Amino acid sequence: MNPYVLVVEDEDALATLLDYNLVKEGFRADRAADGEEALLKISEEPPDLIVLDWMLPKVSGVEVCRQLRAGPETRRIPVLMLTARGEESDKVRGLDTGADDYLVKPFAMSELVARIRALLRRTRPELVEERLEYADLALDRGRHRVTRNGQDVHLGPTEYRLLDFLMQRPGRVFSRERLLDAVWGSNTYVEVRTVDVHVGRLRKALRQAGQPDLIRTVRSAGYALDAEG
Repeated sequence: MNPYVLVVEDEDALATLLDYNLVKEGFRADRAADGEEALLKISEEPPDLIVLDWMLPKVSGVEVCRQLRAGPETRRIPVLMLTARGEESDKVRGLDTGADDYLVKPFAMSELVARIRALLRRTRPELVEERLEYADLALDRGRHRVTRNGQDVHLGPTEYRLLDFLMQRPGRVFSRERLLDAVWGSNTYVEVRTVDVHVGRLRKALRQAGQPDLIRTVRSAGYALDAEG
């Protein structure tokens, strides 16, 4: 799964440039033009990382950061703050507010991407690692290969993306709607029940040699990858 980065920037030309370069580097990117829109988008789908401008209309970047750190669902989202302010006191204020890193404009796009990758390696290593493992299951992103107890598991492309997403957060229950957004994309119209079909296919493939079921169904809530279930 490509890490999801939300760019919060009111300068349209810069936001477009950031969006283009992030997608080119393999990220899934979205944009918000002000702090109010950013908070709404974050509540709808929490990103894996936020690139946040300091000076924003409606709600400032500093206030957005404060609200993120106050929320139980958003407090751990890494934030890279962008600003034209280069003074040491401003940098300290941004970091004290809860930003994880700080980049002064103008900046090189290569540095921004490098800092994003470094933040993800520190806070969400499962998003950038080439290999994921859980119980007797292994997913090798570089080779696009899945094995269980050392035996190859053959998956279709949708089942592969679904497993990748679940393996990033084993034990956590995800609703069908959340899985739709993560695996199919928020701009794609797919029936919610389609998730059940693909989970069924994934479950069948993972149990091909009679192994225990690794996917737990939680009634009225969704699905989880859970060896204890």
